[in-house]
Amino acid sequence: MKSKSTSFDIAHMAGVSQSTVSRALNNSPLVNHETREKVKRIAAELNYKVDKSASNLRKQQSSTIALLLFDDPTSDDSSINPFFISMLGSITKASAAAGYDLLVSFQNLGDDWHAEYEDSNKADGLILLGYGSYTDYEYKLSQLEEQNTHFLRWGAPDNKHPGVSIGSDNFQGGYIITQHLLTLGHRTFAFIGDVGDNAPELKARYEGFVKAIEYVGLTPDNIIQVDAISTETAGYEAANILLDSVQPNAIVCASDLMAIGAIRAIRQRGLLIPDDIAVVGYDNIQISEFCTPALTTVQQNTQLAGQILVSNLVKLINNEKVDDILMQPDLVVRKSCGIQD
Repeated sequence: MKSKSTSFDIAHMAGVSQSTVSRALNNSPLVNHETREKVKRIAAELNYKVDKSASNLRKQQSSTIALLLFDDPTSDDSSINPFFISMLGSITKASAAAGYDLLVSFQNLGDDWHAEYEDSNKADGLILLGYGSYTDYEYKLSQLEEQNTHFLRWGAPDNKHPGVSIGSDNFQGGYIITQHLLTLGHRTFAFIGDVGDNAPELKARYEGFVKAIEYVGLTPDNIIQVDAISTETAGYEAANILLDSVQPNAIVCASDLMAIGAIRAIRQRGLLIPDDIAVVGYDNIQISEFCTPALTTVQQNTQLAGQILVSNLVKLINNEKVDDILMQPDLVVRKSCGIQD
């Protein structure tokens, strides 16, 4: 039986040292391009594969990224917010492109996730993804920083929380979608979504919504706002609560899932969308295009977000400097708010 080729075989055929072979196969800039390509060609001819386990053991790295997902609690544990599924897909692809495996773990805020990953060599770095208040586990983030754990989080950058933040401008998203409703002539509004400090992303969308209303001289004092987590059921129940007391021109929902629930509540009352009430959402999840009517919403570029999260985490793993990034959202206009003539 033919023995398995080794890096020493490649070194002999290429006329270089074994350490040069190792550097070349890891794309080290210390090896010139011509030598790198020669080593890779010989490795391919010998069907040589790098032993990742041995290589990682030498470098004390796992070549794994851990994605810790914090989702709103629901009665169905198998249910995941479609926005996070889209983010998961983009992060998975970006990790593979960067040469990393991805470990996905669903977490509760009370879990000791801050002590489980990099210290135990399960992962070289962490991505924290989910709605929710990072103030609830600010202590754990501080511990991660003190332990020199490589981590970043999906969320709006601020000065209150440790670590690097990559996120979308939720204030701007709330502003532009409300501004669009105003250009269509809508003047009475309601808002569905939690606006407390425990939901900073949803709160920022509400603040953008209020700013747009104030900009045209309207007062937000009479706006009905109903708290809701990001599920269809919560949106449905919240819409019924507000419709029991008022019928606004437009309902702004802090997520598409809430908006889908609100649409059901409105139609069950025999009201037409957008003729009687316009409805808009946020996130541009895939099903929003196939609602009846199709949902006007705000697009967060999940493909780009996944790439930015992974590339910047890899920089942190390599001890490079990384800054906060705030991505700009886009308005997606469909029929649920009425079409401007």
